[in-house]
Amino acid sequence: MIGVLQLRWKKPANIPPKAPLSFGPFNSTTQTRWKKPANTAQTRLENRVRDPNLDNLAAHYRRLKLILNLHDLVSAKKRGPFVSVQLLSKWAPHAGITTIAAGDLFRKYPHIFEVFTHPVKRNLCCKFRDKFVNFLKEEQDVVLQNAEESVMRIRKILMMSVNGRVHLHALRLMRTELGLPENFKDLIIIKYNQVFRMVDLEIIELIDGNGVSENFGVAKIESWRKKEYVEKWLSEFEVKYAFPIDFPTGFKKEPGFKEKLKNWQRLPYIKPYERERTTEATEPSSRCDELISRSGVIGKRGFGGVERYEKRAVAVIHEVLSLTVEKSVPVERLAHFKKDLDIVVNIRELLLKHPGIFYISTKGITEIVFLREAYSKGRLIEPNPIYDLRRKMLELILLGNRHTRELRTERELKDETKDMTDDDNGWESREGDFVIPILECFTDHDENDNLN
Repeated sequence: MIGVLQLRWKKPANIPPKAPLSFGPFNSTTQTRWKKPANTAQTRLENRVRDPNLDNLAAHYRRLKLILNLHDLVSAKKRGPFVSVQLLSKWAPHAGITTIAAGDLFRKYPHIFEVFTHPVKRNLCCKFRDKFVNFLKEEQDVVLQNAEESVMRIRKILMMSVNGRVHLHALRLMRTELGLPENFKDLIIIKYNQVFRMVDLEIIELIDGNGVSENFGVAKIESWRKKEYVEKWLSEFEVKYAFPIDFPTGFKKEPGFKEKLKNWQRLPYIKPYERERTTEATEPSSRCDELISRSGVIGKRGFGGVERYEKRAVAVIHEVLSLTVEKSVPVERLAHFKKDLDIVVNIRELLLKHPGIFYISTKGITEIVFLREAYSKGRLIEPNPIYDLRRKMLELILLGNRHTRELRTERELKDETKDMTDDDNGWESREGDFVIPILECFTDHDENDNLN
């Protein structure tokens, strides 16, 4: 018989479509191009030197912000001082709490929430503890009492603007950071009509009033420069346009960095309040000359023109952060002042370019910029009443499950007293003690019948 040769088909190996070709005779002349690493704002943000103190502070404030959002949401529903746990678990995602369940939230922060059983419906309910609510009320009272400081902050922002006007929505977004009341439009802007004027529904204008002190249009950094000039005996050339520099631990300085920083500190610039003051005090001819000189220095690429413009933007952001309560603000909220304050450059890139003055933390809900000179070991060097109250609320969150024995409410104490009998012996109640008064009633009726 003739043997039949059988050939089996072998399945080819699975080669990934994007696998690089190995070296062979057909690709021996191909060259791989060296790709330059990207140097963008995102890569600089990821590769920056971290500050653990400010990062931890931003993470803690993120928790406080979420709980405050939940409190505002519960207060807006107007269902009473308490709400059921089941209903609150449905509202939590609307407040931004998506990574933790409602029950875990209550167990994690017992100093903020109080959980109890409803006396009629017998379901679990919760409410915010009185201590936390009292801190919120005290903060609102302090904000209302410091109306003059709120007027000063808004007035200084208007003085730094291009034409003395600022959009209302930009101030509304930074209301908490600036320490303004919730309805600041009625309580401050309309009330102080001799200072502010509503040009449009969303535009505020500063009225040029007399009697303004000369020190009112002076930036906060000028006090630091004066202190450096007097105490350290530095020359005016070194201090007049300098900024306080405080690099984070582990910051690597490249060769020639100190010389560049020294030249940048000496570089003159137009200060934040100079534009408003010069346009008021000078005559039309001198104004034109100044505008021409400014266009030559800032608009054109002259000697240090771009650097001077960026340095003025740094000074404006530095002054805005100095006006805030906690010397910090989300980066995205600063972007709403770009047009009004004449900041044309990218704000995030500008902040990353000066790590000794600003620090951007990504541990919070959004990117938060801190003024480095105002903090020491995660705490504000010069605290204020609003900051102190917010710090007390933050400390309640950081307590966690510690010192919970002090949280026993009056309801729990009443339940404990009900469990105790009022005997002369002071014995504790036992099971079946509720039958004793019933039997005593029967014995009283039997004695009365025998007497009759």
